[in-house]
Amino acid sequence: MHCTHLIAADTWYVGASDRRLAKFENLFPIPRGVSYNSYVILDEKTALLDTADASVAGQFIENVTHALGGRRLDYLIVDHMEPDHAATIAEVLLRWPEAQIVCNAKTVPMLKAYFPANAGKVDEAMLVKEGDVLSLGVHDLTFVMAPMVHWPEVMFTYDKTTNVLFSADAFGTFGALDSNIFADEVDFARDWLDDARRYYANIVGKYGVQVQAVLKKAAGLPIAVIAPLHGPIWRKDLAWFLGKYDLWSRWQPEDNDVVILYGSMYGNTANAANALAGCLAERGVQGIAVRDLSVTDVSEAVAECFRASTIVLAAPTYNGGIYLPMAHLLEDLKALSLQNRTFALIENGSWAPMSAKLMAERVGELKNCTLLDAKLTLRGTLAPSQYADLTALADAVAAAVKA
Repeated sequence: MHCTHLIAADTWYVGASDRRLAKFENLFPIPRGVSYNSYVILDEKTALLDTADASVAGQFIENVTHALGGRRLDYLIVDHMEPDHAATIAEVLLRWPEAQIVCNAKTVPMLKAYFPANAGKVDEAMLVKEGDVLSLGVHDLTFVMAPMVHWPEVMFTYDKTTNVLFSADAFGTFGALDSNIFADEVDFARDWLDDARRYYANIVGKYGVQVQAVLKKAAGLPIAVIAPLHGPIWRKDLAWFLGKYDLWSRWQPEDNDVVILYGSMYGNTANAANALAGCLAERGVQGIAVRDLSVTDVSEAVAECFRASTIVLAAPTYNGGIYLPMAHLLEDLKALSLQNRTFALIENGSWAPMSAKLMAERVGELKNCTLLDAKLTLRGTLAPSQYADLTALADAVAAAVKA
């Protein structure tokens, strides 16, 4: 049975959700699943904007068939070639062989690589560039290049008639859609923002400069609807969500909060992290988040680092290096170009504590980040004699959060 939704004049949502997939890109846990959004515009000419993942191919094809209502498909617009949006291109072309592919030049080699049997069809593609217009009749579509958001071939399609921006992976969110496909139909801040932040930080986070360039382009368009390839569609309060993207893409903290991220082998480093959190609460610090890196997925820890202004890293020394879950996090933060944060350190080492020195070196590789002088060194357990060191660290972190 088809499941389609009208999102604007002559414009239909024809995507589908996968609630069985355990990990997005086989990396990031998605307990709420994920949606693969796709859209059809019906005019004198018809257009399908992107396809869907192979896991939802049956539902997707049924939706497109229903939306077209027996009409031919004139154009297949490929905004993004990642397989979760392009996997069913060959099936679309098999069912609607008259469809002409519309894409930019960077997409062509990817199409041929993924679909060699359709190379001849790709050679007949309509190649578009920044500002080009494709008229469907009433609807005029213009194309906005968005390279490295987050693949080099990415482009957006903007319908100048309905003011809908089809934004590829930008403004996307983890999570399956439960028929309420619009962000204003759900409590987005309560139920979706954490997944949106985690999606951005881990999928797009490295490319903040490119996102800023796209935001500047978007500012020049009278956008009424943002239709991404994952998650809810935006038709109200667009400025609120665009503001989040502006902060995240400038690597500016979303909240003036502190997150304490710890790795602990036997509970002693965890005890120190919890003791610090208690001291911070006594100093009036609110919004304290404490996370165990051995049970918290690194994607969630990364998202917390994108959210909070002050980050405390606590880890034991392990084989002369950094405890592995912490080392993994620091590697990801560097890869994602995290910037503009304040860090503090807690280390542990029964005979040769080295983790603070090594963590400090990793933090030093991040741009515009401050490392507090105060730190806490454990040699096994947090001893009563170290209370002064603990309170000094709490004072320094509290001052940073309140600054």
